[in-house]
Amino acid sequence: MAEPAAGFLDPVVDEDGAPFWEYAARGELRVQTCAECGEPRFPPRPCCPHCRSFADTWRRMSGHGRIWSFVVPHPPLLPAYAGVAPYNAVLVELTDAPRIRLAGNVVAAPGAPLDSVDPARLRIGAGVRVVFAPAAPGGMPVPRWLLERG
Repeated sequence: MAEPAAGFLDPVVDEDGAPFWEYAARGELRVQTCAECGEPRFPPRPCCPHCRSFADTWRRMSGHGRIWSFVVPHPPLLPAYAGVAPYNAVLVELTDAPRIRLAGNVVAAPGAPLDSVDPARLRIGAGVRVVFAPAAPGGMPVPRWLLERG
């Protein structure tokens, strides 16, 4: 894994979560799902918390969701993020799997900076759709979110 540029954080990939990041690199949002009971789970882990099965599959999601929660950190906690403050950090509830919530940022376009959306435009319940962009130049593609027109 390449070192993130300019101090921006890249995800830490473990064995259970590696498929999530492999699909993300292809521009696909997939969630680990129990092959026995069909329940999706996130974060990825070896055993289903519902039926205790170790069998899993990775189900493709539509990429649509809604903002479940958000914050606007200023000042930022890490120095590398000072140049893009204020920016947003959101939790998105997936339309296809409402118990699954993914962290990310709402941006104006794929590859746009973290501060590209005025935080005043964000609302709990606002519809979003996923795009993937590196957290930093040369970094891993991570989920980012675009506001849906509604």
